[in-house]
Amino acid sequence: MSVPARTTVAIIGAGPAGLLLARLLRRSGIDSVVLEHRDRAYVEQRQRAGILEQGTIDVLRECGAGERMDREGLPHNGVELRFDGRGHRIDFPSLTGGRAVMVYAQTEMVKDLVALQLAEGGPLLFEARAVAIEGLEAGQPSVRYVHEGREHTLACDFVVGCDGFHGIARAAVPSDVLRTFDREYPYSWLGIMADVPPSSDELIYAHSERGFALLSMRTPTVSRLYLQVPNGTDPADWPDERIWDELDLRFAVDGDWKLERGPITSKSVTPMRSFVTEPMRYGPLFLAGDAAHIVPPTGAKGLNLAAADVVVLARALARWHETGAADLLDAYSDTCLRRVWRAEHFSYFMTTTLHPDPAQSDFDTRLQLSQLHRVADSEAAAAELAQNYVGSPFE
Repeated sequence: MSVPARTTVAIIGAGPAGLLLARLLRRSGIDSVVLEHRDRAYVEQRQRAGILEQGTIDVLRECGAGERMDREGLPHNGVELRFDGRGHRIDFPSLTGGRAVMVYAQTEMVKDLVALQLAEGGPLLFEARAVAIEGLEAGQPSVRYVHEGREHTLACDFVVGCDGFHGIARAAVPSDVLRTFDREYPYSWLGIMADVPPSSDELIYAHSERGFALLSMRTPTVSRLYLQVPNGTDPADWPDERIWDELDLRFAVDGDWKLERGPITSKSVTPMRSFVTEPMRYGPLFLAGDAAHIVPPTGAKGLNLAAADVVVLARALARWHETGAADLLDAYSDTCLRRVWRAEHFSYFMTTTLHPDPAQSDFDTRLQLSQLHRVADSEAAAAELAQNYVGSPFE
């Protein structure tokens, strides 16, 4: 693949944020180059999020990347909160004016966007490791990267860091400009994939004295389930039978509901953290997705925040491209951060309400149950949860 020495937008990272941005820019007539450190197989197989907000669904359809999602994705009109031996369903459409979510794995969304980029878009380089971002202060940015054993320089008008929490983009912002805010949680998630049909048509969020559990899915035949575990847990300490037994205990409910068991194909432990970077822009450098913010997965916001970031940025770049006006680019950080902090708060609420802290008292547990009962009993409280879960329309 021939790669120009110059482009309008250099995108570091071929995750959902970088690939979706490249797609949106292409449709606005703006050229870009995407640099990805990993190989294509790794990018298309890494397991991440699986819940798409209504806004993410809409933008994928609008940019021509929604065909397989609409064919294979699983629309969900609600979730179940399970506590005190009872289940309480939150109906999304009736509480949000018809909005809902879609279960469609991030791996599948990435595959769709990679295929479109390679077929219709600008250059997408795998195994291209960005090593430096230069020229930001002078307003003449460039990205140095290594590809096929040689170092190259890509000059551009803008650099967009979609390279995750450990990427080089955020580190290119001077420390006296950058502010970070974070929170570590005293527990992690043990996540499994299992070759068994989901035991529920919709997600179940379970609060119990033994810890949190989540029943999710990837397809009609593949289940995705999670258990709250102590930080530092080794998945090897959890044999399959122990996992299923513990899930049974945490999902226990009055009635004849049964958790279906099957072969577990993967296990992993994910720490829980909240993290926000301010600002999300430094001159011609823009941060998006996990490079700028991380949320605990309880609220299903990570992938959707990344999509929202690049929708805001793509519209700002389109305005600049068409008119020369930079007002939307100047507003990028503030615009995104309003949504980011709302999502951070919702994710914090879901996490701290559903997970017993190892150090919490009986009083704290009663407060959690009181909040859950309020959501179950109050239409106003249920509506607030539903509206946050399905997401507000993109800016």
